[in-house]
Amino acid sequence: MITTDFVPGAPAWIELGSPDRDATAAFYGRVLGWGLGDQFTHEGRTVAGHAARETGAWTIHFAVADADQAAQAVVAAGGTIHDRTMADPQGAEFGVWPHAGLDVVSVPGALTWLELHSPADASFYRTVFSWDAITIPGAPGEFVRPAGTGAGRLFGAVVGDSEAYWLPYFEVTDVDQAAGAAEEVVEPYELDGVGRIAVLVDPFGARFGVMRSVTS
Repeated sequence: MITTDFVPGAPAWIELGSPDRDATAAFYGRVLGWGLGDQFTHEGRTVAGHAARETGAWTIHFAVADADQAAQAVVAAGGTIHDRTMADPQGAEFGVWPHAGLDVVSVPGALTWLELHSPADASFYRTVFSWDAITIPGAPGEFVRPAGTGAGRLFGAVVGDSEAYWLPYFEVTDVDQAAGAAEEVVEPYELDGVGRIAVLVDPFGARFGVMRSVTS
């Protein structure tokens, strides 16, 4: 699971880019119960950042001690550096984060899981962040965690896809209610051993998931 123990390589920050601050605030207030001041908050705690951007997109940032060294590692592994983000060799955008992380994760209203949709495996990220990548009997794809951490620190999965992008999931108490307030990409369904899930899209094209975990 995602935790606030932001060891190197762990998810530490997530930022939404959008072209319309007011419409974005209204949408995520309705779907996730968020407020938007300097950052997105839920019950007074920071759960995501926001930045002006021409199109909607979520960007996950991973904890590092030195952003410049991380950028060098990204380029050496075949990735690219953009204005505000980086991208893996398949084009999935992400960032690095040498600062204090999110106030809260893995509770209702906060980031709880990640999926890397990609035609490739996690080799690039294992090189850059030294992640551990494991397989689980009966489950497709790879699952990833920060180097040297235990099974309880799995924070994401690699999903085979012709497109390359990171898909964040946010914990909610009622998946169907959240999905009813947004356009659905994947309608709510039960995933055995995981919980109830849906994939949504905001008014500016940013895709994200909502989840009620079996452990929540």
